[in-house]
Amino acid sequence: METIGTWWMWAGFFAFVLVMLLIDLLAVGGAKAHRVSLREAAVWSAVWVGVSLAFAGLLWCYLDHAMGREVADAKTLAFVTGYLIEKALAVDNVFVWLILFGYFAIDPALQKRVLALGVFGAIVMRSAMIFGGVWLINQFHWLLYVFGAFLLLTGIKMWRAADEAPDLADNALLAWLRRRLNVTDRLHGERFVVTQMRDGKAVRFVTPLLLVLVLVEISDLIFAVDSIPAIFAVSLDPFIVLTSNVFAILGLRAMYFLLAGMAERFSLLKYGLAIVLVFVGGKMLLMDVFHVPVLFSLGVVAAIIVTSVVLSLRRTARQAPTDGWRDEC
Repeated sequence: METIGTWWMWAGFFAFVLVMLLIDLLAVGGAKAHRVSLREAAVWSAVWVGVSLAFAGLLWCYLDHAMGREVADAKTLAFVTGYLIEKALAVDNVFVWLILFGYFAIDPALQKRVLALGVFGAIVMRSAMIFGGVWLINQFHWLLYVFGAFLLLTGIKMWRAADEAPDLADNALLAWLRRRLNVTDRLHGERFVVTQMRDGKAVRFVTPLLLVLVLVEISDLIFAVDSIPAIFAVSLDPFIVLTSNVFAILGLRAMYFLLAGMAERFSLLKYGLAIVLVFVGGKMLLMDVFHVPVLFSLGVVAAIIVTSVVLSLRRTARQAPTDGWRDEC
């Protein structure tokens, strides 16, 4: 695998991630379970974006000194583009989390622990998938065409199902878990497992919070299948792919709490994400026919996301007076 990452860069990055995970766990919401405020979530979302951009700046400075300006520009641009793609696609994951917590009626003060474990699991799973994916592509170049076709079809499917909410009542995995596990009828704080008496015997039960954690991890695995091939359209350097993925994931908890109170304002964002997947998939399918510059890709992805957000906010603003007039009547 050709990569700019040296052993000390890999070691330093993983050490940095562990420190950031600890900071995220203690800082976003504090050590105790409580409702994370919108202001707190906004501040930490900005912090994580700032940390990611600072990493991009440090990466550019090092590569400019060690490998030259051309390599520094290309690799840093690939990192920023990959980060933007992963950050944008992570929004859809956040929407699914909102549905899961709403379905199980998980109080916002109890969501922090589930999200912390979900982010940690996401980093572990994606790291394995990225190294495996890069190795497979190096062995079988034609897999890039498979990934491209998959992203194209996924984008079309996402567009068609943009307004449909997942039906958890008929979820096969959830039904399977309920049949095979002793599940309590209510939550027990932040605990995943409790011991209760049944027929005079102490029996271990899992709480609904554990079911939510399992579904959160499964949802991230599903979204990783979409997002990781998307970044392969930007770079095949495992250091660039992994770092851009991880930095996008590190701020997921803060972004979740930021979007939790205003998800309905971004009703058109899923259409934008669908277009991003179609664009990236088409780029991969045409890679040996026409090379799309990374800077152009960054501009297109940014324009699609910004446009979908602006149109969503304008749509919400137009609907608000109408809804208020109906309520008054």
